[in-house]
Amino acid sequence: MRTRDETTTAGFGALLWLFLATFSMGIDGYVLAGLLPQIAEDLGVADAAAGQLVAVFALTAAVAGPVLSAVTGAWERKAVIAASLAVFVLGNLLIALAPDYAWAMAGRVISALGGALLSAVVSAYVVAKSPVERRGRALSFVLGGFLAATALGVPLGLVIGQDDWRLPLFLVAGVGVIALVGILLKVPRLHLPARTLMQTLRPLRQPALIGGILVATGIMCASYLCFTYATLIFGPRIGDGLAMIGAMFGYGVVSLAGNLVSGRVIDRFAPVHVVTLIVAVLIAVALLGTAGLLLPGLGGALAAFAWFFGCAFFNGGSGVALQSRLSALAPDSMALVLALNGSGMQLGSALGGMLGGALLVAGIPADGLLPASAVVLAVTMVVHLGVARATPRAVELTAAV
Repeated sequence: MRTRDETTTAGFGALLWLFLATFSMGIDGYVLAGLLPQIAEDLGVADAAAGQLVAVFALTAAVAGPVLSAVTGAWERKAVIAASLAVFVLGNLLIALAPDYAWAMAGRVISALGGALLSAVVSAYVVAKSPVERRGRALSFVLGGFLAATALGVPLGLVIGQDDWRLPLFLVAGVGVIALVGILLKVPRLHLPARTLMQTLRPLRQPALIGGILVATGIMCASYLCFTYATLIFGPRIGDGLAMIGAMFGYGVVSLAGNLVSGRVIDRFAPVHVVTLIVAVLIAVALLGTAGLLLPGLGGALAAFAWFFGCAFFNGGSGVALQSRLSALAPDSMALVLALNGSGMQLGSALGGMLGGALLVAGIPADGLLPASAVVLAVTMVVHLGVARATPRAVELTAAV
């Protein structure tokens, strides 16, 4: 028999604590990349080795997320959220206290295991616990924690981390502990119907679902192809000082706005149509940005900001739309599917950075990364339209999450 707690929808109070959990993960996901020189010097390793602390998190999360989601699929959801957040916090504390590089690497693996499961389970929980007519807004609010961290948490982490790179990790752990207490006290319990591992994995036989995950990979690849090297695009136009910090802060704020708008739109329109619009506009933004960067002086600088913030708004809105669509394709295996989506996004981020670096090494100027991203997005659009055609119309026209 289900308890009253389990039949209660997740109100704003519960969602706020889940938002705080994703906020802590967002700080962790970005802040170390800006502190690599300090980390390398303190741990006595090369900058490239310090960079592997960022890479190993993405790799571990990409592999572990789907596996852990499948294994824990029959467990009570609140308990899984709390346990995964606790593991994430523990991993960050291990890094913050690491006496050497090996200890720090172990901490990154542990934090990735917790973070990968937490990300997937939180999204599935919000979908299951929110009223149908408000699922998009609820999901965008909770996932907005990642983007809010980009705008607020990461700049703060970078400032306090200049003298000691370990301090931002204590910040992440502290925010995570506060979120954990709130989740234990305020988040309703949720039991989903027990399913065997084979039943949970059955959606993977759907080509449309795999194609949908590839769409997420393509969007993130195009995004990080340019975002990773944004300083090289902005540098000649605005320098790399306060103006660049302002640009990055603005990117986070605009991304958060795109996320919130997308949540409201998803509650009214079919996710497949929203994804189509987002990819189409991103292609247009990349092409217009390419032309705008040819302008001299102030015109080129303004074009760079317009391109950057245009990408921020629609990239920020893509997460909710993609997760909404995938959850409609496999409603009984949401945790696994959303974990796979997270893996696809992690893979896309890595591929984008690698592709952008390869193009720069090949002699392509930094401005040339914009048309390259347009090509990636065009391929992504072809995949998306093919997936939409192969998916039953009744599923694709599901307007709510």
